[in-house]
Amino acid sequence: MILRPFGIFARSVRARLLAIALLPVLVLLPLFIGVIVLRWSDRLDELLIVKVNSDLTIADQYLGRLLENAAERLDALGTSTEFAAALARDPSAQGFLAERRDTLGFDFLFLARPGGISRFDAILPADDWPVIAAALEGRAMSAVDLFDAGTLEALSPDLAARAAIPLVPTAAARPTRPGAGGSRHMVHAAAPVTLAGGGRAALVGGVLLNRNLGFIDTINDLVYRERSLPEGSRGTATLFLGDVRVSTNVRLFENVRALGTRVSAAVSDRVLGASETWLDRAFVVNDWYVSAYEPILDSHGEAVGMLYVGFLEAPFSAARANSLLAVALSLLAVLAITVPVFLRWAGRIFLPLERMTQTMARVEAGDLRARIDARGPDEIGQVAGHLDTLLDQVQERDAKLRDWAAELERKVEDRTRDLREANDRLEQATRQLVLSEKLAAVGEITASVAHEINNPVAVIQGNLDVARDSLDADAAAAVKTEFDLIDAQVHRISAMVSKLLQFARPDDYAASAPALDTSEAIQEALELARHQAETHALDISTDLVARARVAMDRGELTQVVINLVVNAAHAMPQGGALRIATRDVEADAQAGAGDGAEVEIEIADDGPGMPPEVLARIFDPFFTTKRSLGTGLGLSISQTLVTHAGGTILAQSTPGAGSRFTIRLPAAEPVGGPV
Repeated sequence: MILRPFGIFARSVRARLLAIALLPVLVLLPLFIGVIVLRWSDRLDELLIVKVNSDLTIADQYLGRLLENAAERLDALGTSTEFAAALARDPSAQGFLAERRDTLGFDFLFLARPGGISRFDAILPADDWPVIAAALEGRAMSAVDLFDAGTLEALSPDLAARAAIPLVPTAAARPTRPGAGGSRHMVHAAAPVTLAGGGRAALVGGVLLNRNLGFIDTINDLVYRERSLPEGSRGTATLFLGDVRVSTNVRLFENVRALGTRVSAAVSDRVLGASETWLDRAFVVNDWYVSAYEPILDSHGEAVGMLYVGFLEAPFSAARANSLLAVALSLLAVLAITVPVFLRWAGRIFLPLERMTQTMARVEAGDLRARIDARGPDEIGQVAGHLDTLLDQVQERDAKLRDWAAELERKVEDRTRDLREANDRLEQATRQLVLSEKLAAVGEITASVAHEINNPVAVIQGNLDVARDSLDADAAAAVKTEFDLIDAQVHRISAMVSKLLQFARPDDYAASAPALDTSEAIQEALELARHQAETHALDISTDLVARARVAMDRGELTQVVINLVVNAAHAMPQGGALRIATRDVEADAQAGAGDGAEVEIEIADDGPGMPPEVLARIFDPFFTTKRSLGTGLGLSISQTLVTHAGGTILAQSTPGAGSRFTIRLPAAEPVGGPV
């Protein structure tokens, strides 16, 4: 089975030949160039990482040499005759060391010995500083150590203030913590000194790295000499105290160095958290750089800072993008030249075949007059001529078949029409028979139920009369209200039974009804349906302005209104608005109401409404949408009662906008007559 995406190649020789011709140009060539470009891009990234790693090695060697040089200078001073003479004059040599401190490039310089003979011994006790402890043991040592502000203040009054760097909130870094950045970086060195009595002391010095811009600029000049980077890029170097830049040539603005800014959180986690070297692109202050970071370990072996070198990534990215654009444009130019040439050649070869395909498509669509008209001396032209001859024969036979089909279709249509009419009559008779059977069964059940109800009602009424007669006048007066209420309810039950019998045997109750005030009937119906209204939280409003009376039994009209109110309650189980209005209107002669006045009763709700297919069947017996809550006879009986009274009941509904029922009853007497 041929897969669907490749079906065109199985159906079309032209597609296959074009694919064979264009595959190297449209697929293989771009794929080959894409692989080369991807490999070149990866190789460029590798070369950039190699370069920045080489730059970091130079910077690391310079920092290491700076530490070694500090220890060597101290060692040379400690073995000098001048220092020995100074010690002979003053055991602490403090004056001599103060004079030589600036000359040697130290920010503090003092002599430490076991037991301590100067104030510096208490500030930097040998037990707390491995550099001093190593010198006392006879080994020169240097390291990058952290000194807090109090220690620097004790060593030199202006040293702490000169080293202070306020923190600057930085993009991609961790949130700045209050009070952070209190420590300072120092190149801490010490060399052993042999005293005249054979004892040993340590010559201790330090160089402040915070704001030491000459140190960091020297690293930058060593690593990024002129023309070592492409035009537009720039090299940067930074010394970090923790994750804070304390000496850097990275710029916040044109002439403002980014001192106090912080490294990104990702770099901090890798270098300071895991003590690993970072060789990758990184976000530096406000731009992306190809970066290298390595941790700086103090004399205790802990990572206290980082050394960074890097160069701006944007020029390399721009050069890469320009190269990719040039390759893409070159490829498009090649395709723009070669593809039209291939297509033109293919078109000349396959034009007759395409015309044959188009002609056959027209014939399949029903145009039997379509012809190829592309005969030629070659094989394709001969095939076209034979095909035109076959199409002539097909057109002639098709005309005959159409004539036979038309005649057959006329005969089938006649027979079908007769069968449809007979089937419609049969269905109508069946529906009427089923409806008659259902109504007859309901009539029998209703008459039986009414008879069974009448017996207990008569017993209740009789016993009520006996109870009333058995009581004396005072006792009877005390319960008169209760007796009257029981009388009213028994009468109500009798009236309901009478209506059931009237429904079951309408011919036995055909007497004319007295004139009825519709407002009174509606008020009575609302009182009877009050429980349903309250249960479903209906907001019922009335506008009963009709003055004419109608020739309809009160109980029947009450039953119709109750049925509509209950239906509205079921349609709005979560509550809603129900409006009942009456008005006097002129009879609509076109509707078959005849001449004269009518009373119109309108019952409208704002419920969910009914779709057209439901609205068309609501008056059909036994049709219901309430499942177990209804029998489907309410609206059918209501329509029957209204029709027997000479009126009409209409329903209108819009899905989502509610339903409205309109009842029109002929007036029993003119408007303005007695009420």
